[in-house]
Amino acid sequence: YSKYFKMLKMGLPKEAAKHAMVRDELDPSVLDLDPEKSLKSQTESSAEDGPPLKDDPKYSKYFKMMKMGLPMGAIKNALGRDGFDPAIMDLDHNKSIASQLDPKKKSALKINIKKKPKVRRKKVYWNKVDAKD
Repeated sequence: YSKYFKMLKMGLPKEAAKHAMVRDELDPSVLDLDPEKSLKSQTESSAEDGPPLKDDPKYSKYFKMMKMGLPMGAIKNALGRDGFDPAIMDLDHNKSIASQLDPKKKSALKINIKKKPKVRRKKVYWNKVDAKD
């Protein structure tokens, strides 16, 4: 990409450099990035979606439980009870959840829990039996 940044440095309009990138079948959005930093470091930070897992509001309840000293088994049980995948607690807490999961598995974050239908039971009425009979 140094060729295109050099075009900008020489005074060519940005659109002309972008057109040259399109002509060479490259992504023209690279010109919007900082030329002093590496491309990899700039694309990794933009690829991360959302806050770190420990700061995610959906999971703050469970990290509070962990901070209070509850065992990991109890926290995973609470995650499962609330319909989340308990394996989330095994991920890196300093990275976002979207950056750690496969695109196919992102839909599996929420577990469908089938609740048992409430059965209303009939009340049983007893008639007293006399003990004298």
